[in-house]
Amino acid sequence: MESRLKKRNGQRARRLLRVRSQVRGTAQKPRMSVFKSNKHLSVQVIDDESAVTLFSMSTLTEEMKSLQMGKKSKEAAKQLGVKVAELAKKNKIETVVFDRGRYKYHGLLAELANSAREAGLQF
Repeated sequence: MESRLKKRNGQRARRLLRVRSQVRGTAQKPRMSVFKSNKHLSVQVIDDESAVTLFSMSTLTEEMKSLQMGKKSKEAAKQLGVKVAELAKKNKIETVVFDRGRYKYHGLLAELANSAREAGLQF
């Protein structure tokens, strides 16, 4: 059983590095990184040159909980994408690089990305 877990974690790490080697954020075009846990979604906008997180948003925040979107779902992913796009506009960010991490661009990630694009964020 332990070898199966090591293999799975190794595959996840390789997949993450494969994606990350192609994606790099700058001050003008930061990286929008997505993390999925079992219950929640989290998005960070990161400037990799100065190693600074510019802002983050999650389904754990009070703003999302007040919208009744405190859990991981497609509707919560849509709202999260819209909120991230609004925060980016406040911080004068028009374009980002989308970092899907080790996850497939499917389902929740596709909903989040499409709603951010519809709200005016370019990537």
